[in-house]
Amino acid sequence: MTESPPPPPHLDWQADALWQRLHPLLPGLNVEVLARVGSTNATLLARARGEPDSTGAADGTPRLGRRQADLQPALLVAEHQTAGRGRQGKGWQSAAGASLTFSLALPLAPAHGWSGLSLAVGCALADALDPADDPAAHGAPALMLKWPNDLWLRDDDAPGGGRKLGGILIETTPVGTQRMVVIGMGLNVHVPAAPEPAQLASGLGCVDELDPAATPPAVLARVAPPLVQALRRFEAGGFAPFAAAFARRDLLAGRPLRTQGAVVLEGTGAGVDAQGVLQLRMADGRLHGVGSGEVSVRPC
Repeated sequence: MTESPPPPPHLDWQADALWQRLHPLLPGLNVEVLARVGSTNATLLARARGEPDSTGAADGTPRLGRRQADLQPALLVAEHQTAGRGRQGKGWQSAAGASLTFSLALPLAPAHGWSGLSLAVGCALADALDPADDPAAHGAPALMLKWPNDLWLRDDDAPGGGRKLGGILIETTPVGTQRMVVIGMGLNVHVPAAPEPAQLASGLGCVDELDPAATPPAVLARVAPPLVQALRRFEAGGFAPFAAAFARRDLLAGRPLRTQGAVVLEGTGAGVDAQGVLQLRMADGRLHGVGSGEVSVRPC
């Protein structure tokens, strides 16, 4: 029995206009919008590896310039993900019309290694949604970055100092002699009609608190070009060009923290080092570096 193709997207994503803006920055780019997919990251990883495509055929969705099984840059947007993933395999909830979920795949060869990439991506997103040079901004920025890969809306009355607005998932795969990076984004744009209890319990931040007129397509158009530009800057200069921007939005700086892993450590957040490694100041004054792959960090 032949499977029916997936339905077309419900929102007007202006995919052609977005492609025209991004193509000069990423020649050969393919832009595709789907109403529903399991995981945008998993789909682009499978395509990069030359594995079968499970997203359907002639369904009328934009597939501008798409090729198969090579190093072609690709932007894949899904109005709804049924198997979205976050860091350490955690699920990511996405609701059509209330959230923005997309992944960007491109070949990348960082001159200074991969360390700090998630922080650089976070800086690009935060600066696009909450510009640092906004004359209306006073004091601490509204949008903060929680090491290593989350965007939080600042809320001094909330536990941990804020509410989670979005997350970043970065995965890589070899393609021939090069490496393809797939950067997945999940951003809450509006409170969904039926939010998950876990979302409400942990605190839910949304882009429309920064911009009441925000829609998922408008947010994508706002963040995608600076994201691509940031990736090119990271490829050439590593984390260093983003260090000051991250320090300005560092949610954990100065907060009491406890690591969760095989070894539990307690200390105070003391920023990150030149490679983007979290620094924990211990009771005796020593600094202890915490790698993103070994622990989760939560305020005490």
